[in-house]
Amino acid sequence: MLVVESKAARALEWQAALQFLDCEAETVAEFSEIEWPLPGAMHWSAVIVGTDIPAANLRALAERSCAYASPLPLLIAGASVDLANLGSAAAVRIPTPIRYRDLAEALAQAATLSARPHVVPPLLSMFRPSGSSSGVRAVHRLVEQVAPFDTNVLVLGESGTGKEMVARHVHELSARSAKPFVPVNCGAIPADLLESELFGHEKGAFTGAIAARVGRFELAAGGTLFLDEIGDMSLHMQVKLLRVLQERTFERVGGNRTIRADVRIIAATHRDLEAALAAGQFREDLYYRLNVFPIQMPRLRDRAEDLAALAEQLLSRLERLTGSRITLTPRALAALECYAWPGNVRELANLLERLVILHGGRDVDVPDLPERYRPLASNVTRLPGAASSTLPADGFDLKDHLTQLEQRYIREALARADGAVAGAARLLGMQRTTLVEKLKKYRLATLDVA
Repeated sequence: MLVVESKAARALEWQAALQFLDCEAETVAEFSEIEWPLPGAMHWSAVIVGTDIPAANLRALAERSCAYASPLPLLIAGASVDLANLGSAAAVRIPTPIRYRDLAEALAQAATLSARPHVVPPLLSMFRPSGSSSGVRAVHRLVEQVAPFDTNVLVLGESGTGKEMVARHVHELSARSAKPFVPVNCGAIPADLLESELFGHEKGAFTGAIAARVGRFELAAGGTLFLDEIGDMSLHMQVKLLRVLQERTFERVGGNRTIRADVRIIAATHRDLEAALAAGQFREDLYYRLNVFPIQMPRLRDRAEDLAALAEQLLSRLERLTGSRITLTPRALAALECYAWPGNVRELANLLERLVILHGGRDVDVPDLPERYRPLASNVTRLPGAASSTLPADGFDLKDHLTQLEQRYIREALARADGAVAGAARLLGMQRTTLVEKLKKYRLATLDVA
């Protein structure tokens, strides 16, 4: 992309946003700095025009953009320019301030208008959970079904499974996507401050309230309020939240003005809310208000087949941020697939960031992994490619290879445990239920699969 932007800070914003969308950018401060004809013009995808370019220069730029066999699309920031005055130029408006979704959609629209082959994928895919396992496919299906409605959604799953990502995906697919997505971690805010955080307060409402403050419900007006770790909310606050959900109105702390709560609620928790109900720690009426449309996030250890795709996505993101990259060998991938991942995708992301820092620019094999990620460290030589980590000249089916590897280790663990699933699960560092599912998947016989 060629970016024409006179303000240095705004030019950096354009560069960061475009880099996030996998686009390279060159910036110039003035129209006069552009060399005509554009060098390598057929490789430019679009020209992005900042908010301060003079009208005469903009018209000249539009004329120049039409001089090529495939007209260079213009992406115009702000609302002050009348696109009708730009003649036959392929021009698209970008709302300001810059939002990734708006920029991605504008780039895709511009590519369509100019009939150029390069189309930037919409940002919607950014929040879409990666993988092709049955659990992830089920999440995709549920998100697409519920997004068009204003129904309350409850996202359930262990810590690190990507609950906030799914909540953002629901928001971005909904009719509220142009409005704010406001997250609140109910477990990270002290109970006595959460009411003010959610509903805001008036000046003098309590000691230290030296000015009025807008709460998260008001900040999310027209959009989505994401209540993370709702299971950690106190019973006192649960009563107040229930009232808002029932009446769709609230008042600031210390105020008497009724404010309409025009927000969609998406809640999430890693806790077992049904157990909390039985223990009297969570209100039953609030539970049923929130649990209109539940989405269960699969654990990473239950979808080992997605690990390679997840790792590739995370490594690509790290490469954009750090400029450095690593490559996991088949042996390293196989070792990671045997790990139980108590921290789920967040733990995987943290591990890959650490490996990029330590081993950037090179292949990472099993000995390079931290000790805890080597499930059978004493038998590392038995992992695929132990003699050599070089890819065979004619290649091989990695997915099939990893499947065979997993089955072999499961059989060996069962043999050592005399067919006891619980003992084999301990040897493999996974939950018994996970191993039972794998035994059924691979149709492996044992003594106590039930």
